[in-house]
Amino acid sequence: MLMGDKGCRRADRVTRRSVLAGAAALAATSCGPRSASPPLRFWATSYEGDYAPHLMTAFTAATGIEVDVQSIPSTAAHEKMLTAFAGDALPDVFALPSGWIGEFQMIGALAPVPSPDYVADVLPPALALAQVKGRNFAVPWSAAPQVQFYRRDLLRDAGYETPPDTWEAWREMGRTIKRRRPDEFVFLTLLNWPDTLFSMLYQTGMTMLRDQDTRGNFRSPEAESAFAFYLSLFTENLAPRALSTEVQDAFAAFAQGRYAVWPSWPSLLLDLHRRRAEIPRERWGVARLAGPKGPGPTAMIASNVVVSARTAQPQAAWALVRHLTSTATELRFQQLIGNLPARASAWASPQLQMPVLRPFAEQMRQPAMAPKIVEWERIQIEVQLVAERVVRGLLTIPHALAAIDGRVDQILAKRRALVEAGRIA
Repeated sequence: MLMGDKGCRRADRVTRRSVLAGAAALAATSCGPRSASPPLRFWATSYEGDYAPHLMTAFTAATGIEVDVQSIPSTAAHEKMLTAFAGDALPDVFALPSGWIGEFQMIGALAPVPSPDYVADVLPPALALAQVKGRNFAVPWSAAPQVQFYRRDLLRDAGYETPPDTWEAWREMGRTIKRRRPDEFVFLTLLNWPDTLFSMLYQTGMTMLRDQDTRGNFRSPEAESAFAFYLSLFTENLAPRALSTEVQDAFAAFAQGRYAVWPSWPSLLLDLHRRRAEIPRERWGVARLAGPKGPGPTAMIASNVVVSARTAQPQAAWALVRHLTSTATELRFQQLIGNLPARASAWASPQLQMPVLRPFAEQMRQPAMAPKIVEWERIQIEVQLVAERVVRGLLTIPHALAAIDGRVDQILAKRRALVEAGRIA
């Protein structure tokens, strides 16, 4: 389909201003017949994949490049992407959590970011999470620090306007609420959701690994303190000894008052908006998580956009990355799904000055930095599995921490050998 001169000028104007700065050649081709090249392929998970098609209209209108978006389940994403790489079937562009970037870079799946200006405006914590030994193989797209959502009405009934910010006071609040509502729990912290436990570990200032990230460091006073506090939430029946599969609808349980506090992520804002008939806005609030002596670093999920090293359309692929990670697009995505922008300039927008977003903004200035090793994903799973055995009374904390260090040392055996041989720094 041919565009008239007026349409061509309009598309060119949009491209230069907001979509494809530095990709004028692509904009020029959009003013003629659509390219015979196949559509770009883009993969993302969860809400990002579900809602990403809404971001492609402006890109296609400005460039003439079609984008085929596939949303893949987050539980299967890692295996699917590795399988696609092995079969030379990775999409041109895809979203990766920060913890996976090092692994995919190591196997040669990622093209390096071609210019520093792609990341010039990115918040330093988001960029630090995305870099591999100081090099850029991904452009941060969004950042999601863990905070707590709480029921204002249930806290107010117990004499609290907001959650306390120290562990002891936070737990005492839970006891007070429990006395008033003995048949309900207080904290929605399920056993296969390890992020709250890791936030507690980070808040103690613990160093998770030692000896150049080749051995576990869980037999430490900091880890013992975090595990003891975490365990107390379950032994005092403030949190259920349950997996997420045993709670049919966590959101409904929160809305019904079965829990008063839910440590979670910005994506919960979307559910709270979509299902506001179940829980009106005035009944809930957001605050930073409590820490041993006040709020500290917490777990953070960061989403990043990467380009396959084997893409047949690198120019178009990087143009799409520029579009997806632009300030305007990140603000649009925040409206759609609650994702918080990774670009500093986006945070100057009035859209992000709402009081409900203030705890997220404050927490993003104090992120936790997980060890940047490809084995970290497996280590987190092992910690979660051992922690569940502690909560169920099958292991004491000292035995659990020793078991974690043993498992971590096994996972890191190959890395340790390579470090000792001088093969890796």
